[in-house]
Amino acid sequence: MQQGLDQGLSAAEAARAARASAGPSGGLLENAAERLLAAIRAYDEAAVHEVLDESFAAYGLEAVLRDLILPSLMQVGREWEQGTLAVSQEHFASNVIRARLLPLARLWGRGSGSVAVLACAPGEQHDISLLAFGLVLRSHGWRIVFLGADTPIATLAQAAEAIRPALTVLASFDPSRLEAESTAIRRLARELPLVLSGPGATEQLCKRLRVERLDGDLITAAHEVAHSTTT
Repeated sequence: MQQGLDQGLSAAEAARAARASAGPSGGLLENAAERLLAAIRAYDEAAVHEVLDESFAAYGLEAVLRDLILPSLMQVGREWEQGTLAVSQEHFASNVIRARLLPLARLWGRGSGSVAVLACAPGEQHDISLLAFGLVLRSHGWRIVFLGADTPIATLAQAAEAIRPALTVLASFDPSRLEAESTAIRRLARELPLVLSGPGATEQLCKRLRVERLDGDLITAAHEVAHSTTT
């Protein structure tokens, strides 16, 4: 991807080129995804960690986040919505994977780079995608202040006022959670650099609120933020 950036490609174009040139790794990660989903369906924590251990060792953090963890969790969500996966299995998957990623975030607030404050909208419990975004942004030298799930807008505003971040991200899977806070979000966007993310941050909603949105691919979005903002 860095080669593509050096050649003048945008971050999104460089990411697509990197994925296209990955060759056999795509197929191997597809196999890992099948094994990961099987382990989740069986509530087999040891097998989940085995798949993640092998994948991290072979492909590194970013590829595993983009091509294994996030797509697998999306598939888990789809199967839960379709009634083919129990809510207990969805909770098991989220908790095991979240617990695996959190140690990677240790001390990610240290350093001298720009600061990003990351939070989920009030009532939003799904924060793994936002955690993944922060891990990739951290790899570019950013410092991360992670407020996580179910963050009141007033709490986010208070933190941002104290920190004065270069970027504030508010995420939600459900547009109604953002709609419910539309007045507060508009006010916050006038006071600090705010973007919305997640499936709930639809293009139409963001246009109406006059707030920028991150691309649906949070890994590519992290690269774009890192290369468009001075640290």
